[in-house]
Amino acid sequence: MKLLKTLAAGLLMLATGCSTPKVEDYVSNNPPLDLRSYLNGELEAWGMFFDNAGKAEPMFYVKMTGRWQGNNGTLQEHFIYNDGKTKDRLWTLTFQDDHHFTATASDVVGVADGRQYGNAANIKYVLTVPTDKGTSYDMSMDDWLYKMNDELVINRNEMRKFGIKVGELVISFHKPKK
Repeated sequence: MKLLKTLAAGLLMLATGCSTPKVEDYVSNNPPLDLRSYLNGELEAWGMFFDNAGKAEPMFYVKMTGRWQGNNGTLQEHFIYNDGKTKDRLWTLTFQDDHHFTATASDVVGVADGRQYGNAANIKYVLTVPTDKGTSYDMSMDDWLYKMNDELVINRNEMRKFGIKVGELVISFHKPKK
């Protein structure tokens, strides 16, 4: 009986220790993040990819322009990687209310599901990632954004394939003062 209780306690600790945060947990955090406002106008970002062993490569710079009409917006991204390669992505975002939104892009499979509360936003989607060999992989993305102040948002994105973490992106967004 003691073994059974110990096993049950261990499974309970494992289950609660593996829980993930919900964006609603940040509802009272400040400063508040509203992506419609923050992603409006000119922005820039710097980031890097960390593989599952922790190696940081590649690094990149992103020039962005966001435009909004009410709850509908676009975000044009132009990536420049440290090896000189470039990539463009156009996001289309639609807010259903102040907390829930969807997003699409040409390399996103289906529709991204997003939520924002307090100073945080979380977006979950599947991204088609090309390889140097001409193939591609569909990666599950768990994208978290945290507003630090009116100019700075920190982005942490975990990439998974078949449920296994393959890497992480860390990006610092900067919005110039008006």
